[in-house]
Amino acid sequence: MRKCCQKYTGKRGEQSMEHITSRQNALMTHIRKLNASRAYRRASGEYLCDGVKLLEEALRWNAPLKTVVLSEGVDAPTLPSGVRAVRVPADVMRSISPMETPQGALFTVALPEVQLPETLSGKHYLVLDGVQDPGNVGTILRTADAFDCDGVFLVNACADLYNPKTARATMGAIFRREAYSVTVEELFSLLQKSGVPLYGTALRDDTVPLAEANLARAAVAIGSEGRGLSQQVLDECAKTLKIPMNPRCESLNAAIAATVVLWEMYR
Repeated sequence: MRKCCQKYTGKRGEQSMEHITSRQNALMTHIRKLNASRAYRRASGEYLCDGVKLLEEALRWNAPLKTVVLSEGVDAPTLPSGVRAVRVPADVMRSISPMETPQGALFTVALPEVQLPETLSGKHYLVLDGVQDPGNVGTILRTADAFDCDGVFLVNACADLYNPKTARATMGAIFRREAYSVTVEELFSLLQKSGVPLYGTALRDDTVPLAEANLARAAVAIGSEGRGLSQQVLDECAKTLKIPMNPRCESLNAAIAATVVLWEMYR
């Protein structure tokens, strides 16, 4: 009878790996909970990522890996000392993967201890107001990284930064780009203390085209696709901005709108 958990030496024999074959193994249960629950991620102090490419990015940027789970047949990379390495068969990987088609690798990362700075010394900041789609939040963080945004703030029940879908969409930016989940009060206080004006993408009497705004030093708020900016955030905006577009188009996807704003800040 085959044991459900034993030591396994992979093709790259320099590294000893566990071989787990039971879906009910404690680690497998833990991984499923990390995928399903924001509260569990916070309580356990780690989050789940998937995919060989994202694992390569995590290793490149020295993310604090805790556990790596690989499908049979996937080459094991050289892992830092202390990282738990596990090999599982295809059926077990399917039972724990957040993807319908598993990507061959899952790994857990310690949640970072992110502290809000006393003041902001950068020039360009993005505020996400109630953006609840993990894919949008992750894509925006990836774009913020590409255009060298100095920080991203999430307010009003945005998608969890450490949801596996969010992490996947960042394509590695989650390991190197600052992002903060804060209350609106914390955000307003920090911006005011730092002398950074807040602008919002919305229509109001003072709305100006994005290209005409002075974005030399500013924070720009992007709202959810369904509701736009919350009234609380809108009331704090010194000015509102619009992205010129064909009048037959009502609005842009939140991630696309953020991309246009970030490019305008960057150029």
